[in-house]
Amino acid sequence: MKIVVAYKWAANPQDALVSDDGVVNWGKKRSISEYDPVAMRVGRILADATGAELIGITAGDSSCAAPKATQAAAARGLDRLVVVADDSLLFATPDVYARTLAAAVRSIGDVDLIITGDASADVGGRAVPALLAAYLGVPAFADVNSIESVDSHLEVTRHFQGAHQVLKLSSCAVLSVTTDASSIPLIGMKDMMAARKKPVDKLDLASLNIEAPAGTTSVIKTAKPEVRARKHVIFDSGQAASELVVALREEGVL
Repeated sequence: MKIVVAYKWAANPQDALVSDDGVVNWGKKRSISEYDPVAMRVGRILADATGAELIGITAGDSSCAAPKATQAAAARGLDRLVVVADDSLLFATPDVYARTLAAAVRSIGDVDLIITGDASADVGGRAVPALLAAYLGVPAFADVNSIESVDSHLEVTRHFQGAHQVLKLSSCAVLSVTTDASSIPLIGMKDMMAARKKPVDKLDLASLNIEAPAGTTSVIKTAKPEVRARKHVIFDSGQAASELVVALREEGVL
């Protein structure tokens, strides 16, 4: 049995700087997208319960294939990695990203399950899991809280819009897990040392023969969020009237 976990080596929005004219500087710092360690942990637990091989796949610019990136992922319990690194994927649209991940899954062959995080930290569109499933021709389910092996099938539990749903899964599917699907253990030195010995298969983007998307998107304008002035609260005191006059003059009312 082969279980695949799709993850992203991405910038953290908390580290981004926005200039006065709205230009976003993401900086050079990258890490595993904050929702993906949950998917890796869920995959590891399921792989241990079923005796499956746990394979991590990712796509992105050349930084996602750097030793720092691959070791950070492998230390999360992955048995091996399949990486598609090409600088043209730095600002890939969800469609292109999903097509690339689908090609990586096909290169593995005979995959039984694909697990993803809820969303990527840098884009947050939640579109890639569904697109990935579409290009692979398998079902996709979001808002997954747990995945358990029961007899010869998987039992998938979802909570969404106040409903509780339990699915019996007997074929390959793409499951995106919620952030509370599992706790995330701390990574120790032993995990990092073991990660250095795990195999990493680096795929060439050009050799994957990915079909070009029908359309592309581009950012035409960015702007900083409008900053609203804080409300001026005037307490009932002997100076309330004079404070009100001063505040109204500052606002240009008087």
